[in-house]
Amino acid sequence: MFIYLSKKIAIPNYTRLQCISWNKEHGWIACGGEDGLLKVLKLEVQAVKNSKVRGLAAPSNLSMNQTLEGHNGTVQVISWNEQHKKLTTSDQKGLIIVWMLYKGSWYEEMINNRNKSLVRDMQWNTDGQQICIIYEDGAVIVGSVDGNRIWGGELKTQLCKVQWAPDSKIILFGTLTGEIQIYDSQGTYVSKLALKDVPGGGYNIVALQWYNGCNGYEEGDTYCLCIALDVGRIQLMRNELDTDPICFNTEMNIVEVRWNHNGSLLAVAGSQTTPDKEINLVKFYNNTGNMVRQLKVPGKKLSSVSWEGGSLRVALAVDSFIYFANIRPDYKWGYYSDTLVYAFLKPDILDTCIVFWDIKNNVRTVKYILNVISITAFGEHCVVASKSFENNKTLWTLTIFNAIGTPLDSRTIELEPTSVTLTSTCVIAANNNVLYMWQYKANKRLAALDQAVLTKRRDKSERLVHVDDTPSGAGEGSMDYRVLTRETQDHITCIRASERLLIVARQSGVIQMYTLPRFSLDHRHQTNVTASKIAINCNATRISIINPDGMLSFFDLYPKEGETQPKFERKDVWDMKWADDNPELLAMMEKTRMYVFKGLDPEEPILSSGYICEFSGLQIRSALLDEIIRDPEQPSKENIMDLEIKSLRDTRELLDKVGIHDAYQFVEDNSHPRLWRLLAECALEQLQLEMSERAFVRCQDYQGIQLVKRLHKLDSESKQSAEIAAYQGKYEAAERLYLDMDRRDLAVQLRVKLGDWFRVVQLLKSGGAGGNDALYQKAWNAIGDYYADRLKWGSAVSYYQQSQNIEKLVDCYYLLEDYDKLAGLIDQVPDNNLLLENIASKCASVGMCNEASAALVKCNMIKEAVDCCVALNQWDQAVKIAHEHNMNSVDDLLAKYAAHLLDKGKVLDAIELYRKANHYIHAAKLVFKLAKESSEIQSHALRTKKLYVLGAMLIEQYNAHMQNDKSSLDSLMHSNTASIEDSRLIDTAWRGAEAYHFLLLAQRQLYEGFTDQALRTAHALIDYEDIVSMETIYSIIALTATIARSFGTCSNAFIKLENVDKAESRLEYEELAVEIFTRYPPRDSRTQKIECTNCEGSITDYGNTCSICDTKYPRCIVTGSPLTSVHFWQCDTCKHRAQETDIVSFSTCPLCHALIA
Repeated sequence: MFIYLSKKIAIPNYTRLQCISWNKEHGWIACGGEDGLLKVLKLEVQAVKNSKVRGLAAPSNLSMNQTLEGHNGTVQVISWNEQHKKLTTSDQKGLIIVWMLYKGSWYEEMINNRNKSLVRDMQWNTDGQQICIIYEDGAVIVGSVDGNRIWGGELKTQLCKVQWAPDSKIILFGTLTGEIQIYDSQGTYVSKLALKDVPGGGYNIVALQWYNGCNGYEEGDTYCLCIALDVGRIQLMRNELDTDPICFNTEMNIVEVRWNHNGSLLAVAGSQTTPDKEINLVKFYNNTGNMVRQLKVPGKKLSSVSWEGGSLRVALAVDSFIYFANIRPDYKWGYYSDTLVYAFLKPDILDTCIVFWDIKNNVRTVKYILNVISITAFGEHCVVASKSFENNKTLWTLTIFNAIGTPLDSRTIELEPTSVTLTSTCVIAANNNVLYMWQYKANKRLAALDQAVLTKRRDKSERLVHVDDTPSGAGEGSMDYRVLTRETQDHITCIRASERLLIVARQSGVIQMYTLPRFSLDHRHQTNVTASKIAINCNATRISIINPDGMLSFFDLYPKEGETQPKFERKDVWDMKWADDNPELLAMMEKTRMYVFKGLDPEEPILSSGYICEFSGLQIRSALLDEIIRDPEQPSKENIMDLEIKSLRDTRELLDKVGIHDAYQFVEDNSHPRLWRLLAECALEQLQLEMSERAFVRCQDYQGIQLVKRLHKLDSESKQSAEIAAYQGKYEAAERLYLDMDRRDLAVQLRVKLGDWFRVVQLLKSGGAGGNDALYQKAWNAIGDYYADRLKWGSAVSYYQQSQNIEKLVDCYYLLEDYDKLAGLIDQVPDNNLLLENIASKCASVGMCNEASAALVKCNMIKEAVDCCVALNQWDQAVKIAHEHNMNSVDDLLAKYAAHLLDKGKVLDAIELYRKANHYIHAAKLVFKLAKESSEIQSHALRTKKLYVLGAMLIEQYNAHMQNDKSSLDSLMHSNTASIEDSRLIDTAWRGAEAYHFLLLAQRQLYEGFTDQALRTAHALIDYEDIVSMETIYSIIALTATIARSFGTCSNAFIKLENVDKAESRLEYEELAVEIFTRYPPRDSRTQKIECTNCEGSITDYGNTCSICDTKYPRCIVTGSPLTSVHFWQCDTCKHRAQETDIVSFSTCPLCHALIA
């Protein structure tokens, strides 16, 4: 940063000032002093004719100068409530006045006079709702904004300073004894704040300043609490509990301390005693305690300091004067390839926001990087240096960005890059004693080297070199960070590089010159100037140096023999830039004036406060970064200034007032390509072709020379004027000239060359241009491409439709997710067109199998169509296409895929695969296999039944499919012996479901108390010993028979159970049988029988087969009883039966659970 005094306001009657405070929100300045002096001032920018004079360079006048009357004693404390536009003041007699703004003037709102003690300090909290007032005798009052007292108290000590925490939860009180006490917001004592490294006694606390974070923090955990002692000691803390503060000595008598608007700078005002006199000083420190700059202030006593809202100015109360000092901050910014890149902080985000602003196209790209410390730009790239922490270690990252904000490459290093410079191939960074070079881009001359040499050079792309070493360029330097531990007596202050030269400035004034990219030390020069900034002219023969005090000087790197260094000095310089095309031209900023030097001679200054971006073609581009950073998310082109130097302005004036021939001599005397080009353009406008050709030759403009040759061939001055207007970019004027000549065709050609297809269409529609369909189609396509490039797919579709560009429509419909229209394009594409494959690919990507396969079939890609169906798991469609086109490989593919799924244990996926491909038998086999496994391990019986039902349902689907497909029926009739197993499976499809249905039914009936029905149903399980285990069947029969007191049936069941394979179980069954049948004889208590309807024989109550005619009756799936009646209900799905009276209460089939119609 740089600071300089800019304005001075005298207070009437030489009244000495005691305090000053600048309202950051609205710009009012309140100052108080002796004899009750209290004034409110406001500086506002004066309107000027030159719109380019903006920012600090614009003149400012007092728009408000009001004296407030009410105090009699010296006004000692001023505090603003910015949220509610209130001013609170206090004098030495203890009188407190709250002032309010009404109709542009300040009036008393409230008055308070305790009449007991002196008010030492007053502070409003962050949101402006509460004020804390402290008196010297220890009294504390906390009040609200509307004047009500919230709480008050008496501290048993004398007070001098007070400060709210940013969250208003605690209050710090400074005492006259040098202590700081912490209280909560309700006045409860919390603790004492420890001060470190303070003198033994005899000091006072002169400042408690706590930055409230309203404008964000440079780092997440930064120092924001400042405690200052009058003896010059300052302690910086992260919070009130920080045990590791930063303490330093300012070596001055401090009177006041203030944070700037974002907590990055601390202004320390006071005085310093020298052997000759006492000097008023304002020192500026960053938030880590390093001094950035100091300002000497004239006068006898500096009593107060205050920041402006944007921290671009400070106000100083000195004796009976107010001094204003302008500050030129060190913004993190750069300019390259018509792109302005700058960084700023957001209050709610810890990361630094970086904006890449393409000024030409007014396009912004935003990136967020944590802890950005610098931005450096050159050529087509910029490098962003940032700080990070990893494993309790501090690291720094250098990231290369292009002009659109895309990161290209990065390096993480352990060297702190306090100074960074950039060339088109190298990044050079330096700390106090070590240089780091990273060759991020290979030199074009190295492209012809063999691979071995290139590999060796890549290994040397990064180097560390100590500033005291003398590298020869033969490969010295490596990434050995031990070099960082070597100290030097002569620190590096700054570095600067051009394409072939690196300048390193040291504390003693020594300038070291290194050749790039070899990185060899060539010369050392003694300048006797400590450089804070260096700039190199375009041919690397002269450098300009700005020292820490803002003194600019020149130094010739290669002086001729006998010549001395130029005697040149300018004060208060804070920015400079050499011209890119003239080694003699330098633009520099001195306070609020821009000077251009040609050699050592300055031109007339230009009022400006902009930062110089570029100096080329006798034109200087500067950026008003103060205005841009004020609203960084919406930068305006008005804040980019293009200023012409005097020779260019004089040439324009001569061409306007004198004439081309007289101006020619002036340009000859001040030869520059830009001046010759200006002369050529002016001659073209006047159709002086010979003069324009001579000027184009002098500025070596080949295109201009060719233009003049074309103009000689044209047959009319109107055509020549139109061609010249087009060359100068005045396309509207050129078109108007063509239309005035009734040459609409030439106007169309002009717009076609410019790619202005919207205007081409307008001209074609206006008629008479001889347009044809091909030109229309080309225009529609180009307009469609225009919208497509901007992702406006809907607008692009309408133009592609007019041009019948189906290929582009495919992409647009796909991106619009209008898949119906995308599928509709299939019919518009001819057969065997490769575009069909693209449509199929897009349809397949969104699961549109039918459309994708149709497109592939239309382009005769049958195998790909089948593969598409298989990939989308549409096996029925794959089989259909394969059969239609006589493909025999589908079954093999299906089998392979199913085997693959089974190997992975995905049995259910294999079942679904077979089912979708209409291979129901294979699917059923897998389901029955799962059911059998479930039955063997005797897992959940209901799940086993469901599996058997699912397998049987698949068999029913197979039967339905075979009835609908005659060709499949014919093939079945000619099937080989391998299908016998399938036939058996088809015939017994429902047996497993029946077995587990009756098993579950018997258990349910038993639990519900219907023991006779349960025994009857359990007897049905005897027919399913191949499905349900024998032990399970006869166990449930024995159980139900025992409960039903049918011990004969129970005895038969135990005979079966005593023959089980398990010896332990067999023994248990034998013991249980003995226990039962010793108490009950083995005979049934009931012998009910049912009459056979076929032979009039009898059927046992528990059986379903006639003992005489062997007629087997089906069982009711509701009750388990035999169905002997001819009237019954039958399920349409599984074909099982039930009594009509029993099925009435069911809505679904008890066996297969199909809905009952």
